[in-house]
Amino acid sequence: MNIEELYKSCNAFLQGHFLLSSKKHSEFYLQSAKVLEYPKNAELLCENLAQIIKKHGLVVDKICSPALGGILAGYELARALDKPFIFTERVDSIMTLRRGFEVKKGEKFLICEDIITTGGSALESAKVIESLGGVILGFAALASRGFCAVTNLNTKAKDSAKLPKNLPCFALANFDFELYDEDNCPLCKKGSKAIKPGSRGN
Repeated sequence: MNIEELYKSCNAFLQGHFLLSSKKHSEFYLQSAKVLEYPKNAELLCENLAQIIKKHGLVVDKICSPALGGILAGYELARALDKPFIFTERVDSIMTLRRGFEVKKGEKFLICEDIITTGGSALESAKVIESLGGVILGFAALASRGFCAVTNLNTKAKDSAKLPKNLPCFALANFDFELYDEDNCPLCKKGSKAIKPGSRGN
């Protein structure tokens, strides 16, 4: 699959000045909601992701995603793998499990995001699951922004990656966009103001 072309065809490969959930600034942004707006896209992407996961022999009991961005991708991946799906969400800025979802002791989980940058949100979800007795076997995303190591793409982790190095991470594509801290952002220095297009902003 050509993930970049799919995102561009859905007007989801954006260029501008963006503030990411990781607090980093970027000239590019992948707006997965525009791609997943079409259920057939979601089905196609997650069927491909499921095949990669199966090929690597990972067998889990449930899929979990951090809300809000990961919910559609996680749900479709769970469908493709024929597994139950749950999600974590922030309450007063703290990731938690609500809505009657349960985690059984020893239950094996895969954490799924739409896009993984440093892996911070995915790791928050993982820690919630582990605190309830679940076991994290790996992570998955439609695409990676080039920070975390991606097992099936043989990419290496950068220093700011937060995912555990001993667990696999799977993705359909890797976009190694240049990211900046606010005080070292060339776009800011040109007078541009970063906008937040993701789920935590607008």
